[in-house]
Amino acid sequence: MSTILTMAEEISRGLRQALPKVRQTVVRKLALAVGAMVELRTPNTSELANVLPLETARADMREQWLRRLLKNPLVVSPVLLKPWGCQALEEASRHGQRVLLSLDQTDLGHRFAVLMLSLVIGDRALPLTWQVAAGPANIGFAGQKVLLERVRDWLPAETEVMLLADRFYPSIELLTWLQTQGWHYRLRLKGNLNVDPGFGDLTTTGALAAGQTERYLRDVRLFDHGVPTHLGILHEAGHPEPWIIAMDEIPNRATVRDYHSRWGVEPLFSDLKSRGFDLEATQLRDPERLDRLLLIMALALYWCVWTGVENAYRHPTPLEKKPLRNPTSTIGRGANGPAAPYRTSNGDSGFCYDDSKPGTPYHFSIAPI
Repeated sequence: MSTILTMAEEISRGLRQALPKVRQTVVRKLALAVGAMVELRTPNTSELANVLPLETARADMREQWLRRLLKNPLVVSPVLLKPWGCQALEEASRHGQRVLLSLDQTDLGHRFAVLMLSLVIGDRALPLTWQVAAGPANIGFAGQKVLLERVRDWLPAETEVMLLADRFYPSIELLTWLQTQGWHYRLRLKGNLNVDPGFGDLTTTGALAAGQTERYLRDVRLFDHGVPTHLGILHEAGHPEPWIIAMDEIPNRATVRDYHSRWGVEPLFSDLKSRGFDLEATQLRDPERLDRLLLIMALALYWCVWTGVENAYRHPTPLEKKPLRNPTSTIGRGANGPAAPYRTSNGDSGFCYDDSKPGTPYHFSIAPI
């Protein structure tokens, strides 16, 4: 039996258990595609089709099989990735830890823009949901809101959340939404935004940061509409520009440096692109098909992560065998990252609640999907 077929069977079992309402032919095909993606790490549909363990040897039939999967309207990324996203969020929020989410965009040349909301875990991140737009688009708040509300609905009750976002995203709408939801935030700001610091005349964020190594301002009014927030400014040695961070909590060096955790999304984009699945080399031209290709990559990434976690749990290092003394929750760099591989709350499997049956969990292995 081929390696890909072996992986596909393991993946298919997990998919069937997590997604009992999804048509089984879709599950089987998706599992085969994920197995091929893990094996080859390429977006090239011809190369993926060539290694699929199908009965036909004809290259054109194989490619047609994969093309049909990528245009299948039953393959809906948020629906199919939800159990894994829910499980990751459940684990991240255990013991009252603050869940760190990063909102960021990556472009595939001038062909596509991908806005992604991811879960930061230590120095890395896992994809939760995304939106694909054709061309070099700057996806605005309407698209951001769709992703934010989707993940909000996946979160366990009473979860404490912090959103991290680069300076292309802060807006009146985003800040207002975050404050309405009661989410914490660390949003980097451009230097040309109007701000009322509460003393003197209206100025800009850049003017407040000029010549400053550190500066912390409470209860400023941001944008022309005067959205209330706090500001933290930190210009560390070796950085060409200062960080100007809007935040909901008292600004100081530590709360400004929470923004550093946003960089966990950069290794994720590397995993999807040049250092991993080589997404930028795709020849796809349709945003919906690219969305489904991203789903295959995301499921492959989750499969690899859970396989690694399970392997580490079964074969811990001497340091990981030692029990933690007085473990504490953290935020900022290293937040959401357990000191040793974890088990889920029921020992062997994670869970995510089935919307159709309140209180009824999905069970699926944390080991290979």
